[in-house]
Amino acid sequence: MSDEYNIFVTESTIQGENDGPLADVTIAIKDNMSTAGVRTTCGSAMLAEYVPPYNATVVDRVLEAGATIVGKANMDEFAMGGTNETSAFGPVENPAAPGRVPGGSSGGSAAAVAAGEADLALGSDTGGSVRNPAAFCGVVGIKPTYGLVSRYGIVAYANSLEQVGPLAPTVEEAALLLDIIAGSDAHDATTNDGGDDSSYAEAADGDVEGLTIGVITDLIAGADDEVTAVFEDSLETLRTQGATITEVSLESLEHAVQAYYVIAMSEASSNLARFDGVRYGPDVETDGNWNDAFAAVREEGFGPEVKRRILLGTYALSAGYHDKYYKKAQDARAWVKQDFDEALESVDVLASPTMPVVPPKLGESLDDPLQLYLMDANTVPVNLANLPAISVPAGDVDGLPVGLQLIGPKFGEETIIRAASAVEQ
Repeated sequence: MSDEYNIFVTESTIQGENDGPLADVTIAIKDNMSTAGVRTTCGSAMLAEYVPPYNATVVDRVLEAGATIVGKANMDEFAMGGTNETSAFGPVENPAAPGRVPGGSSGGSAAAVAAGEADLALGSDTGGSVRNPAAFCGVVGIKPTYGLVSRYGIVAYANSLEQVGPLAPTVEEAALLLDIIAGSDAHDATTNDGGDDSSYAEAADGDVEGLTIGVITDLIAGADDEVTAVFEDSLETLRTQGATITEVSLESLEHAVQAYYVIAMSEASSNLARFDGVRYGPDVETDGNWNDAFAAVREEGFGPEVKRRILLGTYALSAGYHDKYYKKAQDARAWVKQDFDEALESVDVLASPTMPVVPPKLGESLDDPLQLYLMDANTVPVNLANLPAISVPAGDVDGLPVGLQLIGPKFGEETIIRAASAVEQ
């Protein structure tokens, strides 16, 4: 089945310890997470044969918990994409909606769970790359608070935005995997233990009595009518279980997508400078001129979407344009964060459709990058604000999955897990 949907770049079994909370559980690992002795390609020809000498911290933690890794999951190249069609190893097909995209960039991870190829999976979320494929594949995906999970051993795209997150068939299973991977790490100075020792899995009790949920009206306006109808049904489910539903507006979200892409592409242009043909990348024939060799390696090793983002990010950081673009984007990011913090003072959880559309058909979106970027409108604000969010299946439109996104305050994972489990039940 994995061959049918092109889920894995490398199928390789790594056996975890015999006992532990994940004993007898299989897990797929997104192919931007280092696995000692097993290829880590980031979905790119640039790293097609790269074999790391060490494990990412999250990989060590799932192995110590007893899980068995069954393969490295396909992904958009260097995590740049929302459909899992930019991979150098070919697109992933959505097992929950054959002929359509699984979402990205962690599409292989979500598809592995949806197809039953793995019990659980790890993805990374820079602008929705866990929640997007979770919604499109009809599974659960959690984007943790920035700093709750170590990024050590993750091939960087945009350091200030990305977090590792779990994907699973149910909220409780996703929360259990979060319990395993969360916590501080000496290798990652941005990590934090979240402030308590409580169990995320135990929070999946469905008790939303007295919970106030704020519907972000700004993130509904651009959604398809059919998606909005499913979203409203899921809110009614929460209301009948004791939650209070209210509306909130965050004016800054009008600028979130633009700010996100300036910041993410700027960080990407810096991070991907290391792929120069000396330390990483394919061998190319040159006359010995380093500049020519550098250009030739990147021309051969990077796909069109990665090149596009590097060029845009380099432009935004260049002399004369830094203040015009990058500085303004950072100001907009601060505004987004302030809006979220103020809204979460009056409500416990914020809600929106995870994705404003149902999964597109394979190939139909690749010719319009701008439309693909706009598809991230509901997910990127969470990364700008460094907050936790979860996508849980809310229903379907003619058999195509629709996800509900719940957003919490900093280190408020327990609250969003509790609310998501109420929708699931």
